[in-house]
Amino acid sequence: MSTWQILASFPTAIPSVLLIILLVYWTLSLVGVLDLGENIEGDADHADLETLAFWLVALGLGGVPFSIVATLLVFFTWLPTALLHEYVLAWLPAGVLQWVGGAVILLAAAGFSVWLSARVVKPLRALFVKHHAPENRSLVGHTCRIVTLSVDEKFGRAEVESSGASLNIRVWASSPNSLGKDALAVIVAYDEALQQYEVQAASAAN
Repeated sequence: MSTWQILASFPTAIPSVLLIILLVYWTLSLVGVLDLGENIEGDADHADLETLAFWLVALGLGGVPFSIVATLLVFFTWLPTALLHEYVLAWLPAGVLQWVGGAVILLAAAGFSVWLSARVVKPLRALFVKHHAPENRSLVGHTCRIVTLSVDEKFGRAEVESSGASLNIRVWASSPNSLGKDALAVIVAYDEALQQYEVQAASAAN
C-alpha cells in the first residue's frame, strides 16, 4: 500500500483531513486573515464553551490557546495512526477485521495524543500567562501599529508601547477605513466587556 493510499484510507484519512484543515487555518492566521485568538472563542453557546474549557483543564490541556491544543491533538493522533496503519494494519486481511483494527488503532492513537499533548502543553503555559493590565484605559490616546492585514468591527490586532514594553492588543474600527498592516492608529476608546480597543487612523484622529 502506497503512502497516499494510507493517508486517504481509514483510519488515517480522518486525522489527515483534520490536519489539512489546521494547516490551512495556520496559514491564514500567519498572513493575518484570521485571528489566532487567546482562548476558546466563537459563536458557540457560553455553557458549551465552559464545558469544553473544563475538559481541557481536566485533561491537562488548559492554559494555552485552543488552536495550539487542537493542532497538537490532531498531529499526535495522525502520526501514530499513519505508522500503525502502514506497519500493522496493512498486513491484516481486508474486510471487517481491518475495519475493527483501524478503529482500535485510531482510538489508541487519540488516547496517546491526549497524554503526549498534555506533556507538551505543560512547559508552554508560561508563554501564555495572561497579564491583566491594572489600567487598560490608560492606553486610550496612545498611538499603535496595526499588525493584521485589515481592521473592521469584528477583527483586528495592533501593537502599542506601554511602560517600555510592546503589547499586542485586540482592536476594532468602523468600516470602511484605511487601516492595514503597519498603519499607525490612535486608540480612542476601550470596551471593558469585550476587552477590545477602538482605533482610528492616525491621520483621521488629528
